[in-house]
Parts: sequence; structure tokens; C-alpha cells
Amino acid sequence: MTDFDSVWRTQDEIRTVVNAVLGECIWNLIYNERRMAIELEITKCPEEEEVDMLINQFPVPADYDGVGSKGTKFVFYM
Repeated sequence: MTDFDSVWRTQDEIRTVVNAVLGECIWNLIYNERRMAIELEITKCPEEEEVDMLINQFPVPADYDGVGSKGTKFVFYM
């Protein structure tokens, strides 16, 4: 069973980090039950150094997930 309270808190923390590091650029931030992960897509395509800096700031482990329909995608496994 999914602990949605934990998912929502983690999404809030992710949103805070993205807004602090890159500004307001979140296109999509959802929980994918099939993957058991939070998926983030931002409207920017940051340089590799910015991606590394951003990933190191997140409260949970994150991976670069490629390019989405609007920009860069990340995944956070819960």
C-alpha cells in the first residue's frame, strides 16, 4: 500500500529544491504507481553541471530520466 502522505511531502520538498535552484520551471510532478516513483519534468534543459547540482540537493535519490515532451525528466524512487 502506498503512503501518499509521504509522497506528497516528498513532492513538496522536490518542488522547493527545483524552485530554489532553477526557478519556477516544473512542467509535471506526479507519482507513478506502476514505477513506484515520483516523476519530475522541468521546462528547462540544464547543463550537466546544473543537473548534478540539482540531483545532489534532492531529499531522496534521483536519477536523470532523459528528455520529455517539454524538457528534462528526473525520477525519484520511493
